[in-house]
Amino acid sequence: MTTALRLEKITPGNLDAALGIKVRPDQEHLVAPVVKSLAEAYVHPDVAWPRLILDGDRAVGFLMAFFDIDFADDGTGKDIRSGLWRLNIAAGEQGRGYGRFAVGAVAAEIRRRGGTRLTVTWEPGDDGPERFYVGLGFRLTGETSGDQTVGELELTGEPGGTV
Repeated sequence: MTTALRLEKITPGNLDAALGIKVRPDQEHLVAPVVKSLAEAYVHPDVAWPRLILDGDRAVGFLMAFFDIDFADDGTGKDIRSGLWRLNIAAGEQGRGYGRFAVGAVAAEIRRRGGTRLTVTWEPGDDGPERFYVGLGFRLTGETSGDQTVGELELTGEPGGTV
């Protein structure tokens, strides 16, 4: 991994690069393709925060985050969450720290907005990303969202710090 990592807003100029991000075939059942995420971002522009992950000028992944969503069943605002909605690291780019960078970048954005925790969901199972998220410090909440496991990371330290 180089130090030229950054997130970039999806634009007409990088749309094809974003759409070209494909996970390994054995992971396709674990995360929606980028095209679905961008469609959801289009219909939920006030919620979705899609970004291309770049290493220099090379697209290596895609993420979509959300901020300040009320998850309380009664709509009272007692369970406001921000988190990682999607994370797609290109098949040939996995294992190089790009996922860790993406989670750290979302954590920094949540801190910048005044948040103190990062929520994520994932498909359970031996082939899922649970070890990755737990290795970054996420704890299982005991909740599920549909059939997905819910994890949470308490954000401490300064914005821009490590996860």
